[in-house]
Amino acid sequence: MALTTINGIDVDYADVGKGDVVVLLHGLGSTKKDWDLQIPVLSQKFRVIAPDFRAHGNSERVPKQQGVEVMTEDIFQLLKFLNIKKASFVGFSMGGAVCFNMAYSHPEMVHKLVIVNSGPDFNNAKDSGIDLLAERTKIIKDQGFEALAETISKGMFPDESQQQWRKEFFQRIIDNDEDAYLHTFGSLMKWGLDDKVSEIKHPTLVIASDMDYTSVEYKKAYANKMDNAKLIVVENSRHGIVLDQAEKLNEELLKFL
Repeated sequence: MALTTINGIDVDYADVGKGDVVVLLHGLGSTKKDWDLQIPVLSQKFRVIAPDFRAHGNSERVPKQQGVEVMTEDIFQLLKFLNIKKASFVGFSMGGAVCFNMAYSHPEMVHKLVIVNSGPDFNNAKDSGIDLLAERTKIIKDQGFEALAETISKGMFPDESQQQWRKEFFQRIIDNDEDAYLHTFGSLMKWGLDDKVSEIKHPTLVIASDMDYTSVEYKKAYANKMDNAKLIVVENSRHGIVLDQAEKLNEELLKFL
């Protein structure tokens, strides 16, 4: 891992392996540790770059400077710093939004896209997105940040056999700055490419868990708007597919990349 100043903040990232570059982008409130079961596999064939987003993990805490656009620019500037001219991008949850935004705003940087339990238009959630933000804000206000972390981690990993994953994800969430988390979440709910997603021509693999927060039909609908996208549904998986179906996810990543 390395820490360097990018776009005015300190960004921490892993840089593992050799070959064509694959960038792994983690989810909201988490860190590059989302990819602990992917990096050892992918780095055998690729050079893997896995950053912590601003205000996440070991990167600098900047509570009020958030948003998909600014996180996209952080990653773009990091890759320029590393003299990387083109890469494939794999994004989980919020990381998928940054992948879409990278492909739209810096198409020359992108070779292939993999979107994992995510989408190009969080703002289309509209009332449900506002309700979700209000719900999480209320939990923090009434019960504390740890209660929110418990709610999220139990929702992702409810089975008894997943207790260790639940514990580790809980810890990653409570390590967040509360203000930064809410600012990031709020900005994510306002972001969306809407119909601009049809302008993204890169080869794209959309991976959907059958029990994810958002439906398979939602992911199928936006994939159908893209000229070069295909959808794969992974069964017996919730939002945290990076852990609960890691072997299947790795298989599909290697096949596509």
